[in-house]
Amino acid sequence: MKKVAVFLVVLLGVAHFTALSRCEEDEDLGAKEEGGDVEEEEEEDDDDDDSTEVKDENGVLVLTDGNFDTFMEGKDTVLVEFYAPWCGHCKQFAPEYEKIAQTLKESDPPVPVAKVDATKSSVLASRFEVSGYPTIKILKKGEPVDYDGDRNEKAIIERVKEVAKPDWKPPPEATLVLTKDNFDDVVNNADIILVEFYAPWCGHCKRLAPEYEKAAKELRNRTPPIPLAKVDATVETDIASRFDVSGYPTLKIFRKGKVFDYSGPREKFGIVDYMSEQAGTPSKQVQTLKQIQELLKDGDDALIVGVFSSEDDSVYQFYQEACNNLRDYYKFRHTFSSDIAKFLKASPGQVVMLQPEKFRSKYEDSSYFLTITDSTATSEFQDFVKKRTLPLVGHRKQSNDAMRYTQRPLVVVYYGVDFSFDYRVATQFWRSKVLEVAKDFPEYTFAIADEEDYAEELRSLGLSDSGEEVNVGILAEGGKKYAMEPEEFDSEVLREFVLAFKKGKLKPVIKSQSVPKSNKGPVKVVVGKTFDEIVLDTKTDVLIEFYAPWCGHCKKLEPDYLALGKKYKNEKSLVIAKMDATANDVPHDGYKVEGFPTIYFAPSNKKQQPIKFAGGERDIESLSKFVEEHATKLSQKKDEL
Repeated sequence: MKKVAVFLVVLLGVAHFTALSRCEEDEDLGAKEEGGDVEEEEEEDDDDDDSTEVKDENGVLVLTDGNFDTFMEGKDTVLVEFYAPWCGHCKQFAPEYEKIAQTLKESDPPVPVAKVDATKSSVLASRFEVSGYPTIKILKKGEPVDYDGDRNEKAIIERVKEVAKPDWKPPPEATLVLTKDNFDDVVNNADIILVEFYAPWCGHCKRLAPEYEKAAKELRNRTPPIPLAKVDATVETDIASRFDVSGYPTLKIFRKGKVFDYSGPREKFGIVDYMSEQAGTPSKQVQTLKQIQELLKDGDDALIVGVFSSEDDSVYQFYQEACNNLRDYYKFRHTFSSDIAKFLKASPGQVVMLQPEKFRSKYEDSSYFLTITDSTATSEFQDFVKKRTLPLVGHRKQSNDAMRYTQRPLVVVYYGVDFSFDYRVATQFWRSKVLEVAKDFPEYTFAIADEEDYAEELRSLGLSDSGEEVNVGILAEGGKKYAMEPEEFDSEVLREFVLAFKKGKLKPVIKSQSVPKSNKGPVKVVVGKTFDEIVLDTKTDVLIEFYAPWCGHCKKLEPDYLALGKKYKNEKSLVIAKMDATANDVPHDGYKVEGFPTIYFAPSNKKQQPIKFAGGERDIESLSKFVEEHATKLSQKKDEL
């Protein structure tokens, strides 16, 4: 009986396993069938993108690249949302948008409400410059009206109904349009005005346009208003030429006709803040002696103070105007206080420059004076400021590098720089060693810099793993750089290094890939070690592309650039070249690489002043035109190439 029972149990187990197997096979088959349906549905969805049929999802019409223009024909007003399926804000907004659709459907006249999946309909997303989700636009007779209001039912419906009125017209642009007929009159009479020089085809200009217009709207309501204007530089070529406009967009500030560079942000709030600051006086009044003392005790930069008897003082007006030219680079102050004048040992009509306490030394004066008279030129004031701003050995930081430490040669001593109370003594100990050398080399600029702030620069000098507490580098003209061999730092070691540099006994440090064994292709490969040999060769003109291996624009350019090289391969006086700027140093300051790809033409007779390719399509036709325009000695005629 036991054997029979066991046999029955085994039979039941086999039957159960067989049934399970069949179920799993059925499920697998079902999944495959369902998968097939999904694929067919996806194919149908792809077809829908090219179809002119318009679907309705809960009252919201679904528009695509394929049906958009057909749907828009004859429509007066349409509300459109550009969204991304994964966007949390879009998902949150969806129920509200469906309510809006229902309300506008019942309004008089009814207004269609639609949505566009911007991740699929990329043509529409590009056409309407969609850069975030959700983006809402009201289309009036096919033309977009930006919506900047609250993202709720009441606000959107109110705005749409306003635009949908038969007599509605877009308000005039807040941005003034300047031409040769009104340019001089407008800028000469404006206390301050910001002018954009643009090209209609320029992508950067198109991206700036809505931000610029929003800023113009806000600034015109300011008291007093600050006007913003624009000039089509492709039409008003004489105006663009007058102000050396060579790229787009170029922004310039005018004060009663005097031009100043604009170096502020390029989005609405940044433009508004920057121009509001620019509209104020460039020098701020100091009223108490305590303010001056605090600036000297805790400051990081030179203190510049104009001392005057009153605002009516004629030299005070000159001071304010002269400061305008330098206001982006220096902080100016002025005072009418006799107590402050006495403390500064200055008389009315004088400008005083003092270094903060931590940068003073026995090797330099504690203060410098410029007496302003009716005959003082603006250039004299500017020279005084620029010449006296830096102490003998200053603190180079990321925040002041571009404004204070552009002069070359620059001797930089790297270590743990920290002027806080606990570390000030150690910081000044090493700085004092540098001072002993700096006083004997007035032709060079000396600075200390924190090794962590400049870790990448130390790496490029080959000093990141030196093992020394203090390292030294010299940044020289032409982008060349020199590293001091690691050894225990003191004044004499530094002096010997600087002297060796002065006598031309040092070899520059150049980051470079290996020199190619064969370089006979139509496009020559340049590396750091061969830059001077190839690019700066005075026997040839050179077109050089600086690229990054990961750059999409560079990859897109590659076939055209290769074709360009083949086109000119028989030109012995012309070299088409390229360089991986991420793996090699560009050892010359004239060839600045701030994005990829960057292309320069280096004429045989002007290697130090290369011409940057800008403002055109990067195709073989445009590049050929650029080469032929600047080539100094093409052996073939243009139509023979």
